Amino acid sequence: MKPEKLREILSNNIKIERKKLGLTQEKLAEMAELSAQTVNDIEGCRMWVSDKTITKIAKILHVEVYQLLIPITPSEPPAIEATEQTQQLIELEDRIIRNIRQQFKGLLNPDN
Repeated sequence: MKPEKLREILSNNIKIERKKLGLTQEKLAEMAELSAQTVNDIEGCRMWVSDKTITKIAKILHVEVYQLLIPITPSEPPAIEATEQTQQLIELEDRIIRNIRQQFKGLLNPDN
């Protein structure tokens, strides 16, 4: 495999995993103790990473280093964006709270 292709795979995978967690490039950079420009350059295929840097990034993204170097196949289902997951959790929480309130309302006001 050509180095350019490996850099492209790494770049794409970091971007995908970062977005799954709802992290900006700046937040990932801060957590990895890198500059935002470095993360931007890595994701833009303009910079390769050291073993130390890729290990830090993988840890923050909750993946193994090797997973950042394997192409993601199109057959994999698209990941739900963090914002979409958050919205689904909020809606679920609202339904649960309404249900609990209705149950307590019946207990506190048996005539209603």
